[in-house]
Amino acid sequence: MVLLAGLALVRSLDFFVAKGMPFAVAVVCALLFASLVTAVTAWIVERFMLGPLVNQDGLILFMSTIGATFIIEGAAQLIFGSDVYPLKLYPTDAWFALESVFPGGILVNKLDVWGGLIAGILVSVLAIFFQHTKTGRALRAVADDHAAAQSVGIPISWIWFVVWLVAGLVALAAATVWGTKLGVQFSITFLALKALPVLIIGGLTSVPGAIVGGLIVGAGEKLAEAYLGPLIGGGIEYWFAFVLALAVLLVRPQGVFGERIIERI
Repeated sequence: MVLLAGLALVRSLDFFVAKGMPFAVAVVCALLFASLVTAVTAWIVERFMLGPLVNQDGLILFMSTIGATFIIEGAAQLIFGSDVYPLKLYPTDAWFALESVFPGGILVNKLDVWGGLIAGILVSVLAIFFQHTKTGRALRAVADDHAAAQSVGIPISWIWFVVWLVAGLVALAAATVWGTKLGVQFSITFLALKALPVLIIGGLTSVPGAIVGGLIVGAGEKLAEAYLGPLIGGGIEYWFAFVLALAVLLVRPQGVFGERIIERI
């Protein structure tokens, strides 16, 4: 979804700019178009994939979403192209902070600050949405038990559409940051997959756990690259998060903040 949203955004932005639109107006139009693309994708996924699999085992649903991943990736690149497309929505220069305290100061990338602000806003909005809205509580109920949620009148098809729509909008926000940092390209898929170890570490049922898991992964990658990199070689940042996730799974399968699963027979 990050790759799809990013490609839809950057290609439509190029189109609107080429038509002579002011850049700010072109950005708004491109964001609206990318949002529409994610909404249509959410509807297709619910209508043709998740809908027929209502009340199936969780593993079946998980594998179906992996299949949808490859379909979305291929379709996105088939429609919008597979080149590296530059995207410049945020400043990429840096500040030098605390120069009087540390020699040379601390380099603070403006794009990282923007990314942190956007992530903080998204987490806050989603936390309020899940905790204090009727639809959010219905989403949590469906996540706990499809059959029970359906039995009390919660429309599963509508809820899954909302899930994928929200995922698409969050993916669009992520694509604007990563696209500005690296350009919109296929490798964004692998970067986005780091969300999986973050959720495993923090716990799949906890929003605060996702925040803590992200901080653990981010800090762990940098420390490993700095202190273990010279000993075992570079490239640690690409796989260290998954090693951390494996270690957490061995000790606490539900994650640091996840709810302990108790099954009664």
